Amino acid sequence: MTSDTGSLICPLDFRYGRAPVRDLFSREARLGRALAVEAALASVQAELGIVPKDDAAAIDAAATTTRVTVERVEEIERSTRHDVMAITRALAEAAGPAGRWVHYGATSADITETAQALEFQAVVAVLRDDLTDLARVLVDLARKHRSTAEVGRTHGQHGVPTTFGYKVAGMAAEVVRHRTRLSELTPRLLVGKMAGAVGTGAGFGLHARTLEEKVMARLHLRPDEAPSQLVGRDRLAEFANFLALVAATAERLSTEVRNLQRTELSEVAEPFDEERQVGSSTMAQKRNPIVSENVTSLARLVRAFALPPLENMVQWHERDLANSANERIVIPHAVVLTDDLLTKLREVFAGLRVDASRMTEELARTGGAAMTENLMLVLTSRGLARGEAHELLRTLSRGGGGEAVLAERARADPRVTRLIPPDEVDALLDPRSYVAAAAAKTDHVLAALDRALRP
Repeated sequence: MTSDTGSLICPLDFRYGRAPVRDLFSREARLGRALAVEAALASVQAELGIVPKDDAAAIDAAATTTRVTVERVEEIERSTRHDVMAITRALAEAAGPAGRWVHYGATSADITETAQALEFQAVVAVLRDDLTDLARVLVDLARKHRSTAEVGRTHGQHGVPTTFGYKVAGMAAEVVRHRTRLSELTPRLLVGKMAGAVGTGAGFGLHARTLEEKVMARLHLRPDEAPSQLVGRDRLAEFANFLALVAATAERLSTEVRNLQRTELSEVAEPFDEERQVGSSTMAQKRNPIVSENVTSLARLVRAFALPPLENMVQWHERDLANSANERIVIPHAVVLTDDLLTKLREVFAGLRVDASRMTEELARTGGAAMTENLMLVLTSRGLARGEAHELLRTLSRGGGGEAVLAERARADPRVTRLIPPDEVDALLDPRSYVAAAAAKTDHVLAALDRALRP
């Protein structure tokens, strides 16, 4: 990032994303990882007797961004028009006479692919923490509202009662599944190569397999079992689509907040700084769910980034360069934005205002209709055909009305009262019976999530 922020055109540089995550993809950070791979290669070659130990030590000492600077690499690249060649020449300069052994037997992709795997090591750690933190916030919120009655909605219409805690427990479970997915794909992602121009390792002679295994072990990576000049692009496509899945969940959660915060419902509201925050430049009363809307917007972009890595799986023969340019854009942007939206979601749910009384009012507004299922089941159990019971209650609940309208109609209808005494009708239409079931299931779900989230 330059000091002249007025010249920046990418919003990631000044509006979205956390600085520590953006810094993972800085030119200096990426140069540092490439140098670490070159140093590991030289060190293992010395161990195998391919390169003199003193020369390997000199290369290792020179492989820092203080001795091999971004500025010098860029200067060389302007003439060579080759990024890795610029790095190797700058490192060779810094290593002095030992520089003759820099990059010995390797190809550019050995460095870039393995350096990218080192990048993914840091990325996986960030995303795992993000998912863990969000899941724990959701678990705490679900536990707090395990018994907070709320009408369930299907097709945007009132359904049967649930609890807000159970709704949030489902969100937490989905986030924890993503955490599990990340753990499962990590071994397939943290893979490098040190196998030469088309992946056979011929340039390293008889030491090829041992050298590659030792270099990867030194860097805490695994070698791709059958690379071409590149590591298999299915690995990056899987990761990009994992981010898309996370983004879809993020939008689902943010959309729920946005819907429940609508003026007509007002059941929840995301945090809002009443002292300073402005909702509208003209409508002074506005308290907009802007963070949830921002998450929704960014989530749609992250999902769009899943397509280029799928296209990049198709290479000409052992490799082409059609993947390179878009990967430089897609991977950093998708990761920075995913971290950003997960962080924002955590803040929304950690400070979410839940209006339990408003939820109770909305549940009462159904006039008992939200409990027709309970009444139908009892009528069926006492001798009425289920289809007949369904039609009876559909008729009684037709036309809506105010609170307890269904109860009044049911108590006055002989088809109901011959099977259910009038005083029992009110109990069957009391949402607390369904809420108790939702609370118990919430406890069960949260107990499993607590176990899954243990360090």
